[in-house]
Amino acid sequence: MKQGLSLRVSQHLALTPQLQQSIRLLQLSTLELSQEVEQMLDDNPFLEVGIDEAPREEFGLSHADTQVSTEDRESEYATSTTSSSTDNTGSDSQMESESPLSPQDDNQNWEGDGTSEIAPDDSEWGGDAPPRTNNNESDGEVDATELARSQMSLTEFLHRQALALRLSEEDRAALRFLIESLNEDGYLEDSLEELAQSLAEPDDELEEIEELQHRFTMALGLLQSLEPVGVGARTLEECLTLQLRALADDEAEEEQEQIRVAAINMCACPMDLVARRDVKRLASQCRTSDTVIKAALGLIASLEPKPGRRFVDVERNIVIPDVIVTKVGRGAQANFRVRLNQDVMPRLKVHDIYANALKQHKGGGRDASVNAALQQRLQEARWFIKNIQQRFDTILRVSNAIVDRQKNFFTHGELAMRPLVLREIADELGLHESTISRVTTAKYMSTPHGTFELKYFFGSSLGTETGGNASSTAVRALIKQFVSSEDPKKPLSDSQLSDMLKEQGIECARRTVAKYREALRIAPTNLRKAL
Repeated sequence: MKQGLSLRVSQHLALTPQLQQSIRLLQLSTLELSQEVEQMLDDNPFLEVGIDEAPREEFGLSHADTQVSTEDRESEYATSTTSSSTDNTGSDSQMESESPLSPQDDNQNWEGDGTSEIAPDDSEWGGDAPPRTNNNESDGEVDATELARSQMSLTEFLHRQALALRLSEEDRAALRFLIESLNEDGYLEDSLEELAQSLAEPDDELEEIEELQHRFTMALGLLQSLEPVGVGARTLEECLTLQLRALADDEAEEEQEQIRVAAINMCACPMDLVARRDVKRLASQCRTSDTVIKAALGLIASLEPKPGRRFVDVERNIVIPDVIVTKVGRGAQANFRVRLNQDVMPRLKVHDIYANALKQHKGGGRDASVNAALQQRLQEARWFIKNIQQRFDTILRVSNAIVDRQKNFFTHGELAMRPLVLREIADELGLHESTISRVTTAKYMSTPHGTFELKYFFGSSLGTETGGNASSTAVRALIKQFVSSEDPKKPLSDSQLSDMLKEQGIECARRTVAKYREALRIAPTNLRKAL
């Protein structure tokens, strides 16, 4: 084998840590970005939230190395002291215990405090933001999370009712165990035999297991007598039956009682017949008239299939828009202004005190490795701030491009939405399609017609008779409009909807109509038909 040297030129893309962080921040939602910022504030000492009033345009690089005069420092101290004394009027003891430091004490601190010398680059890295405060200290404001946590759960509600029952220790323990075994919908998924087996010891005899199962049977009857009605059911049929039996009224009219009994009998039939509202077969199996079956179906539809639904502590995610679009002007001169939501923008800056202390400290020997590590952390803070600013700049650019192309939507609504794909915005802004996809995912825009995800404004096109294109979003809105105005006794089929779209000049097949209808969560014809 002969060895030799050769030169070869090649190109490859290297994803630096800064670029990887930029891509990752771009695809995060507002909530995820907030969590990322909190984590970075905890991990990086050079990063802090800007709370001082320091507009960028008034703080140029030409003044970065200018020394602050002694008169200015004394004036600043006098102003802060006067403000502090004014706020604490009438509480002398508190003023004595929380008196500010004197100028002499301030001079004893280490010199790199950010007031005598400011790093040229660090001053340009952050904006301003109000200080983070606790909601408990605000005037009458209550945290929504605390309100959600204060909601009583289903198990707590049932335990409180069980305290009012006069039971023996064994029965109370059995009832408590059944309550804890319910799922979030209020159903008892495991059979009583399985629950008894789970509590039985390996050496227990069969009689002891049967005794435990008997205890659970008695406790189940008590559980199903509690509120909400239907709790403790094993199946949907049992849940509906419990609610129907609770509707029994001795003073009810004969017709109403007949409907209730028919509904109970229907719960004993296969539930797919009830779901399909097969009136003929239900009337045959329940041996009653079609009129009674239709009324019984209406009664069943008014029941609650999930008794524990209102007790579920569902995390309510409030959608906070990243971009706000407002209308400017009237009539033909109307225009739309796009701006970022300042409430979701983290205002970060490099900690001047720590940054300048690191700049003035020149360690050697053993301190060289520590100094290099701190320099790296400082650079990470700068890159993090830059990537966040770049993230919001990209969101604003994409939002402006969307608004320019979808002006008809902002003026007339979703029926005027035009077809739009990611490639059009990518070509206009000189970005990659994957970047547009990351920007439009989990980012929201507040518009005069509501709050929508940025991806909502993109949709495929359907051909029209005139040779133009119609947006799939507009077609879905048109289908929703047709269904909302239909006759409940004669609902429109998918074929009829397809024909109505053709009358509007939009070529849309029946299968496409069915797909759009399912996406809109509109039931098929047989389930929309009024009985």
